[in-house]
Amino acid sequence: ESRATVAPDREINIQWYIPPMAKELNDKETKVLLLYAYNTNPIRISDITSASMFSGYLWIPLARIISLREKLSDLKEQIELSIQASKSFSTSGRPSFHEQSETLKISPSFKPKRSDAKMHLDGKTEEIAKRCLSEVKALLSVDPALSAPLTEIPFDVTLQSVTNLKDMFDLANGCTISDGSLFNWIISLLR
Repeated sequence: ESRATVAPDREINIQWYIPPMAKELNDKETKVLLLYAYNTNPIRISDITSASMFSGYLWIPLARIISLREKLSDLKEQIELSIQASKSFSTSGRPSFHEQSETLKISPSFKPKRSDAKMHLDGKTEEIAKRCLSEVKALLSVDPALSAPLTEIPFDVTLQSVTNLKDMFDLANGCTISDGSLFNWIISLLR
């Protein structure tokens, strides 16, 4: 079956639309339209009336999107620097080739891809992440009363999850986010 007729995993699709007349006469700021659709169970196109499919839209100020995207770029850069620092730290005491091959013979181990590995953030990076995520929450929360600043990070921070979040606010391309803790958090904001 083609990708267009089946969604085997839970996922959310994000698209942006900038209407030609986005700025209304009584509104001082330009707004863009966030269009989203997600499924909470695997679906087939033949099951179009599924109770596990949802869609909606939000009007969001363009200036806030641009500002947030810059902050998410900075956060991604901080995480990439942390990964590089941990790589250089772990390779500084590298065993000899003979020791490596003996270790591999005795105990081969699976290592997750770097982009999927959960990050342990330092205090500065964690504060940057909380501020960014609080802003995401404020933009996406249907109920403004629920958009209080975050005191803890609501999903596993990986390079991939931060990249997905940054891509979510890419006005030119949008994105698809598959099942996982980031997906769960975003869905909780949109409900």
